[in-house]
Amino acid sequence: MKKIAVLTSGGDAPGMNACIRAVVRTGIFNGLEVIGIMRGYSGLINGELKEMTLSSVADIIQRGGTILRTARCPEFTKPEGRAIAAKVLKDNGIEGLVVIGGDGSFRGAQLLSQEHGVNTIGIPGTIDNDIASTDYSIGFFTAVNTALDAINKIRDTMTSHERGSIIEVMGRHCGNIALYAGIAGGAEIILVPEIPFDMDDLVDRIREGQARGKLHNIIVLAEGVCSAYELLDRIKERLPELDFRATILGHIQRGGSPTAFDRVLASQMGARAVELLLQGKTCRVIGMKKNKLVDFDVDEALAMEREFDMDMYNLSKILSI
Repeated sequence: MKKIAVLTSGGDAPGMNACIRAVVRTGIFNGLEVIGIMRGYSGLINGELKEMTLSSVADIIQRGGTILRTARCPEFTKPEGRAIAAKVLKDNGIEGLVVIGGDGSFRGAQLLSQEHGVNTIGIPGTIDNDIASTDYSIGFFTAVNTALDAINKIRDTMTSHERGSIIEVMGRHCGNIALYAGIAGGAEIILVPEIPFDMDDLVDRIREGQARGKLHNIIVLAEGVCSAYELLDRIKERLPELDFRATILGHIQRGGSPTAFDRVLASQMGARAVELLLQGKTCRVIGMKKNKLVDFDVDEALAMEREFDMDMYNLSKILSI
């Protein structure tokens, strides 16, 4: 193997640049030519390729987002689009492809391998931490820290004015950001899509807090449960005497300088991806399990069912009494 490529796909996540850096530098260290593919699968189809050097990835480990950019690509979901992508790789002598992204990105890599024999390695990069084949994905802990910083600041104001606050964080199908940020931020109530919530119980818990003299109520809400404003209306209807406000954190959770954990995790995974390609392996997805790097066949990885951490959720309820 003499030439490999790397792309980022799906939503951006802090730490993607650190991972790109690790792929490029590990590749060059092992005598490989490394190509960066701009704008994910869309850029691959359009032939947006550029040679990566040591200087290309200098001074990027601390930067959020992705220097390779990312984009949606409906064309890649069709066999014709994937055929074009495979031809671009072949015409440019690219023998291996590292894909940094989520489940959807891995499915694209899987199809490239199965339909066209492209050697592919997937690396989990998503703030949602919703990939079953790894305990943690690149970007998750940075997103949690960003949400935590917002919770801390909102709490100051809510306490000063004796108000309640609903803080909506990202997580359409996965409540991990809400769970971790809520525990770290001392939230009174954490609502996640994995656990149905009872409005009567929520109201009772708010009332109990008020009876104990609490100066604030912090509710951390994953977006997949409902919108913050919808929940605000329901609380106002049941507790008109209380002053509640809603805050949607939105895309600030995607950006920012990655934490040390995400930088190290990204560096480890990027280097391992190159090592696997050099070993002749393909159709693999890298993960971190019990603090050790692992890799799975992509079919096995995509078939795994994500388990919600009920122990952590139960702990959050104990700590918020």
